[in-house]
Amino acid sequence: MTILKAENISKQYRLGQVGTGTLSHDLNRFWHNIRGKEDPYLKVGAVNDRSSKTKSEYVWALRDINFEVKQGEVLGIIGKNGAGKSTLLKILSRVTSPTTGVIKTRGRIASLLEVGTGFHPELTGRENIFLNGAILGMTRSEINSKLEEIIEFSGCEMYVDTPVKRYSSGMKVRLAFAVAAHLEPDILVVDEVLAVGDAEFQKKAIGKMQDISKEGGRTVLFVSHNMAAVQSLCTRGLLIENGRKVFEGTAKSVVERYIFDAKKAISKEEMISDANRKSPRDPRLKLISISSINTIQAVRSSLLFEIGFEVFENIQQEISITGSICKLDDSRIGSFFSNKLPTKIGINSFLIEIANHNLSVGTYYLNFSVATGSVETDNLSTLDHAYQAILFEITQEDTEGDYLTEWRDNWGACYFESNLQPFSI
Repeated sequence: MTILKAENISKQYRLGQVGTGTLSHDLNRFWHNIRGKEDPYLKVGAVNDRSSKTKSEYVWALRDINFEVKQGEVLGIIGKNGAGKSTLLKILSRVTSPTTGVIKTRGRIASLLEVGTGFHPELTGRENIFLNGAILGMTRSEINSKLEEIIEFSGCEMYVDTPVKRYSSGMKVRLAFAVAAHLEPDILVVDEVLAVGDAEFQKKAIGKMQDISKEGGRTVLFVSHNMAAVQSLCTRGLLIENGRKVFEGTAKSVVERYIFDAKKAISKEEMISDANRKSPRDPRLKLISISSINTIQAVRSSLLFEIGFEVFENIQQEISITGSICKLDDSRIGSFFSNKLPTKIGINSFLIEIANHNLSVGTYYLNFSVATGSVETDNLSTLDHAYQAILFEITQEDTEGDYLTEWRDNWGACYFESNLQPFSI
């Protein structure tokens, strides 16, 4: 059963000002509204990229986010700082409203968005349990019945009758999480607050969220930069970049995509700087396109890639294309090459097929290089190359029907068929 559904969620903010707009903008909105026309400021706004400048007065913190969550699921929401994760959680928690779109939910929502949210610094920890519990929707009798459990779980029993202003940030988040976790909500929303706690508390908190989802059948939305926690806790994942949803899938696949994108961004910057200082591209040839025919492959299928490059002047030597398949930890699984390729001045395009591969289930990337010379004589001279050019995923689908239904990471990166024959000595 779907317990939460987000439809076309967008959030717009005005840059450089306190508030959402000016009097003239509000009057303009009102004038368009009474005439039944669209808000004119929804047609403008910069992309939510914190690292770039913009001339627009408005920015889209979120843009057209769609997803749904089933009861009992744990959804991990990941992305870079400033991608829009916390804005999305605030909308889901009813802290702020979306500019466009609608949120549909069933049941009670409890949220833990920032350290000490809803806590009064002059009140004691015990008094803040009652205050915070009331804000989250608990009755006094509910809080009384769970008070000892909350205090014990928080690990702050010595300081429970001390004003919260004397607590460390870690103690505040311990107490706040303990209250939210014992509310027994239908949906628990947790932002990147567990990073404040120590290792022992993080382990306890993750265990509690697992109990909430598995035993209680409740739903958890979890934002974190701790990828190990996301993979161990979450059943599904959502990757947000510059305010938009760019990928959705299993927790493992979303984390791998996030790590790959981060590595690719870093390596791209390194390649540009290295090319300028050390090894400039040969002016005779330039890679212009590398694409995968299908980025999600079945085991034992053929991998198909298309590579295109432009030749600017006649090259007398032989041309070779080499490539390597690597895992996301940069370990090389294998290589392939093709020698003596016919080339012409202008655009050259080739289809590369790796037939009947034995890669196990997982995510991989490819490096490509175009060079003069031959691999067999080991006299290659690189003309142009692309590092981490394509990301592709091997799924558990088996075209022949006899592949193992569950592949374990510790079994290795490749699957080898064997034929056992009895023999006697």
